[in-house]
Amino acid sequence: MLLMQSTDFSKGRVWRNIVAQSIPLVLAQLVQLLYNVVDRIYIGHLPGTDSLALTGIGLAFPLTTLIAAFTFLFGTGGTPLFSIARGAREEERAEKILGNTCSLLFCASILLLLFCSIFCRPILYLFGASDDSYQYAEAYLRIYLLGTTFSMLSTGLNGFINAQGFPRTGMMTTLLGAVLNLILDPVFMFGMNMGIEGAALATVLSQSVSCIWVLKFLTGKKALLRIKKVHLKIERKLAGEITALGMPGFIMQGTNCLVQAVCNATLKSYGGDLYIGIMTVINSAREILSLPVSGITNAAQPVLGYNYGAEEYERVRQGIRFMGITGIIYTLLAWLLVVLSPHLLLSVFTEDTAMMETGAEALRLYFFGYFFMAFQFTGQSAFTALGYSRQAIFFSLLRKAVIVVPLTILLPKLGAGVNGVFLAEPVSNAAGGLACFITMYFVLYRKLKKASLK
Repeated sequence: MLLMQSTDFSKGRVWRNIVAQSIPLVLAQLVQLLYNVVDRIYIGHLPGTDSLALTGIGLAFPLTTLIAAFTFLFGTGGTPLFSIARGAREEERAEKILGNTCSLLFCASILLLLFCSIFCRPILYLFGASDDSYQYAEAYLRIYLLGTTFSMLSTGLNGFINAQGFPRTGMMTTLLGAVLNLILDPVFMFGMNMGIEGAALATVLSQSVSCIWVLKFLTGKKALLRIKKVHLKIERKLAGEITALGMPGFIMQGTNCLVQAVCNATLKSYGGDLYIGIMTVINSAREILSLPVSGITNAAQPVLGYNYGAEEYERVRQGIRFMGITGIIYTLLAWLLVVLSPHLLLSVFTEDTAMMETGAEALRLYFFGYFFMAFQFTGQSAFTALGYSRQAIFFSLLRKAVIVVPLTILLPKLGAGVNGVFLAEPVSNAAGGLACFITMYFVLYRKLKKASLK
């Protein structure tokens, strides 16, 4: 009975199911975030590097984000299909989805490792590296890329643990690795005097532990549905379904990669290495502040997908409402924190006086009207959870590729200077977020109401 209550999302209050999923998921994502954020904190306080070490990490962002994009392509594509199949009691299909996702992640990781290793130098200079900052970016990436397979498998497959109703186990996936990362970072960076290379090595070793944990659970007896050898052979049709549904997540991360590259190149032209370092800190702050609302919407996806598969349409509507309301409240509070305490957020990552003073105004500009992001998160998650891949893809492209990238290039040229780079984000949050949410309301939410009355 307890097992059924923990895995059958059509029972109990919808908001409680989402919260039950989201609390350990947020903790897991927080721990996952520590892999990179803790590195940046230590790197920002390395003696004798000023802001150049953080600038080097910022230059590496587009490539690490590219890896995350392919992880999302298969991970966020397979998990909703898996949840829908579980809700419809199609266990054979669910296990095929899990096996195919595992194989797709593995093959993509090998190709990405080769691509990024071969073209690292020209890409970094294209994305805004100077001779001074390149040495830090290259030193970090040379080691970090060795953990590509570990990273993609652990992150991409962890959603299948949560989708089976084991969020605590999913949380342990990243908890184990992050604790190890916290321990190894100071040992390698300061104790063994490895500097930025030590941060990368600690991350790779930590990711390998997380990967082993995920694979052990999903092939073991505790999992309801498992990775089986017979399902590892990639089926073209199923791979197409996974890829189509994962495309919104891929585009969101892929366009993040594009935005980061364009921002770095523009900042190099209008502000230099200092402003690339500031953007690195801002991206880190955004990742931290976005975590709770991202956790709620991600945790809601298997709940929405399960109820949609079980034809419990009113419960799906309840879940969408809960996502929207909690998201707006939280992002308003996060915005207030940025307005009141920008120096506090910056001080976590750097002691550099120039970066602190210049970065405070940039941080306020970047987060202006931050609550509009809640509309994007809610609409995007609803579309993805219920299999509306075309709409999810369109609004992923709209906010980043259609709005942010052009504004990042144009606003500095129109007189805003370096501030134009930071202003592009709030404009895209408002325009893209509202467009996504309003469309979701008319195309999906109202349609669910009619279906629930039949």
